[in-house]
Amino acid sequence: MARRHDLTRMAEAIDRNLRAIRERIRRPLEAEIARGNLTGPQQSVLHALVQSGGMSLKELSAHLGLAHSTVSGIVDRLQERGMIERRTSETDRRVTRIGVTRQVRDFVRDTLPGLLLHPLEEALARATAAQRRAIVEGLKTLREVLEKP
Repeated sequence: MARRHDLTRMAEAIDRNLRAIRERIRRPLEAEIARGNLTGPQQSVLHALVQSGGMSLKELSAHLGLAHSTVSGIVDRLQERGMIERRTSETDRRVTRIGVTRQVRDFVRDTLPGLLLHPLEEALARATAAQRRAIVEGLKTLREVLEKP
């Protein structure tokens, strides 16, 4: 049976490797976001709107945990850049729904998946068939033992 100290060292090594892998996979996406000159809060607003399909300003403020006036300013700047749009609710004309524009939806649908998968596809193309099988089996095994009750 493995000693607690050995298990801790193994867990730390796995954690370091998973963080490095995650960072490497996200690098192309982060470069694309950097080209868009989006602040962290602007990215958070876009992410929330993409995930939800649209929200009112009040809902968005609550979701992000930011003041109404702060979110309103972020929304204004994103609207000026053509990334989001405001629409009057069909059910309650007093409520304005905020959603992403077609340009952003198309990016999320068409470009984003490739940015996330491209580093993995490149790495797998460089790997031998045996290495590819070992990677898939190793990750599958790790997931299985993590999910065991």
